[in-house]
Amino acid sequence: MPTRRPVIVVNFKTYREASGVSAVEIALLCEEVSSESGTSIVIAPPMLDLAMVAKSVKIPVFAQHLDPVESGASTGRTTIENAKASGAEGTLVNHSERRLKLAVIHEIIHRCDALQLETIACTNNVPESKACAAMEPTYVAIEPPELIGGDVSVTTANPSIISEAVSAIKTINGRVGVLCGAGVKNGRDVAKAIELGTDGVLLASGVVKAKDRRAVLRDLASGFK
Repeated sequence: MPTRRPVIVVNFKTYREASGVSAVEIALLCEEVSSESGTSIVIAPPMLDLAMVAKSVKIPVFAQHLDPVESGASTGRTTIENAKASGAEGTLVNHSERRLKLAVIHEIIHRCDALQLETIACTNNVPESKACAAMEPTYVAIEPPELIGGDVSVTTANPSIISEAVSAIKTINGRVGVLCGAGVKNGRDVAKAIELGTDGVLLASGVVKAKDRRAVLRDLASGFK
């Protein structure tokens, strides 16, 4: 089933606070807040926890990265087929911490599309956003690298890059959704992202590192109202 828009995408990265049993606990909390608020929430747990998390919740679970290699003699890689068999409904592609060449991004998106897996192509500027939009991912998520993990949201520090990216992406392909990330922490950031024309947000530490994750998730969801 396609991801509902607007959407909050929570990347667990490989934080210790979101690994193993803790990954399931955060996933269940995201599912609970999604249900009570009616907000679409997608989660991307650590790769070793993906299957366990996918079995524990009904909200969409995405991989954090997939390798465009064939199943079989690919020791140490995560194949697209393996991710789907493990319960993934999509994947991040070209995250700022796992940058890829454009040709590789295109191959991953193409192969995921063939298996009906959604894709979130992460970009760090408008030209790269346009290039990725032409590959027809489900979403393009623009994240200025200098703001990732910081205390100031991209929606405040550099709103023009978001509006410019939205315009450029929609010109290339109106079906491609747009997300923004980097420093997103609260409902005000989400509301501003929607005002700028996006279909939602992508964040990590704002949820995973929060002292009261439930309160943070509820606040983020309030930004859609």
